[in-house]
Amino acid sequence: MKLLKTVIGLAVAAACVNAHAVTYKVPADGSRLVGEVLVTTVPGNNTSLESIAAQYQQGFSNMMEANPKVDPYSPRPGSTVIIPQQLILPDTVHEGIVVNSAEMRLYYYHDGVVDVLPVGIGQLGKDTPVDWITKVERKKAGPTWTPTAQTRAEYAAMGEPLPAVVPAGKDNPMGLYALYVGRLYAIHGTNADFGIGLRVSHGCIRLRDPDIEYLFNNVPVNTRVQFINEPVKVTEEPDGGIYIEVHQPLSTNESDLNSSDYSPLHLKPAIKAFLNEHKVNRSLLDEYFNTRNGMPQLLNPVEW
Repeated sequence: MKLLKTVIGLAVAAACVNAHAVTYKVPADGSRLVGEVLVTTVPGNNTSLESIAAQYQQGFSNMMEANPKVDPYSPRPGSTVIIPQQLILPDTVHEGIVVNSAEMRLYYYHDGVVDVLPVGIGQLGKDTPVDWITKVERKKAGPTWTPTAQTRAEYAAMGEPLPAVVPAGKDNPMGLYALYVGRLYAIHGTNADFGIGLRVSHGCIRLRDPDIEYLFNNVPVNTRVQFINEPVKVTEEPDGGIYIEVHQPLSTNESDLNSSDYSPLHLKPAIKAFLNEHKVNRSLLDEYFNTRNGMPQLLNPVEW
């Protein structure tokens, strides 16, 4: 990795992240490896991995991948946790918004930089779209929510009947702002304190309040939006380094979702071709396929 940086305490580290996003300059030399891995110390009691994630603009899944041995609900005070702020930019055009469901991140490209925001995505069976290019059709502050008949029946079965239209406000699961990207989908806020970096929605993209407010204020209508599902990203850097970033793929059935084992990892033909065309350390490759820590890993170290 390019750099492992230690930051002591949340107060210091929070100053390293913008209030609305982690922002990276898009490399001009063809590189797709950006950022750095941070390490921070867990403060006093009553701190969860989610609260640390929010401080560093990470999703819950990103933090759990990078810290598999850390108790997500009660990490030990004084212990260290990894903040996975180094990443490989998706292999897409660097334009508008790109949502990668597998890593639960939203990328917003503009003015030579990219803002990276953690998101919550659709539950199994109510999946967020993939392989879809659309645009921001309209924006709305204080959105209302019109649940489908099926959604209303599900809530009623749980003893939580919904009105035909949920009005704008603090109890609306759409949050404070929405960017509509199709007849059925939106990028919006949330009224929950938990769920960013998890499969929690009915297919839409959820963000924390400051993040959706930032997008609402800065993303123009007609901005290009692309949805992808890429659990494995690879890049050949200008210095010859070959990197791979492996995330846990999204479960596609109840059996995988409820299993304690990892979901099967199916490589797309382009990823297979890349790995076959480049000389990489196969032992390291197998290790990274098994650990799936969601951070870029070097596959051709000098000492190999």
